Amino acid sequence: MPSRADLATIRAQIAAVEAGTRSPGGVWRFGEAGIDGCFVKGGLALSAWHEIAADGMGAELCAAPAAFAVQIAGAVATAGKSGGEVVWVMRRDDLYPPGLAHLGFAAQRLIQVRAQSEDEVLAVLEEALASRGVAAVIGEAEYVPLTAGRRLQLACERGGATGFVLARRPYGVASRKVMGGGSASASRWRVGPAPSARGEGGLGLGAARWTVALERCRGGRPGAWILEETADGPHPFRLAAEVADHGLAPPQPLRRAG
Repeated sequence: MPSRADLATIRAQIAAVEAGTRSPGGVWRFGEAGIDGCFVKGGLALSAWHEIAADGMGAELCAAPAAFAVQIAGAVATAGKSGGEVVWVMRRDDLYPPGLAHLGFAAQRLIQVRAQSEDEVLAVLEEALASRGVAAVIGEAEYVPLTAGRRLQLACERGGATGFVLARRPYGVASRKVMGGGSASASRWRVGPAPSARGEGGLGLGAARWTVALERCRGGRPGAWILEETADGPHPFRLAAEVADHGLAPPQPLRRAG
């Protein structure tokens, strides 16, 4: 016979199913101890939403943050037994599907939604995050107010999807709002391009690289790395070889000057 505590847990689970809600999910791991160790639970929180921003002109194009987000979203979408769809909510119709395919993203999982305003982006984001069959949602918004951010988090918990908000501002307009101020996001990232290494035999370019800074995560600690894409394997990123932590060199003895 189950105990009273077990019965209470079962009733709570049944009530959550009937209400169409889910408790927050687990984590997605980068597969690099130095990155995963920054998070309290050892990886990026699922069933939550995350901010990804860029500096300078990158805030208008948002190419590097988009590449970073879509590779994680694709990995999250294919992680489960049945997987799920990825919804991309955008203000400008400039998404380049062949570029997504180059990053290893399965285009058949993508649902594109064009929104007319910032408010509409946030409304579609909220609805998509709470929808069944959706694994991840990527949205382009210059700013997420605190109340709207809390609504996004509740939607993540109801539907079980993971959200990525790209801080993208309109072309030629100086932003007067800053992502991250009083935000309800689970983490905040800043991503930019980095020079690639030479290809095999010193010819051409090697794998694409990004500078990635984890500026904030709940209960965790920040960090910064240079990541490069992987051609195969379970993880889309790895630490760039020449900047990986190989330990400190032994100290050299001091010499008297002159």
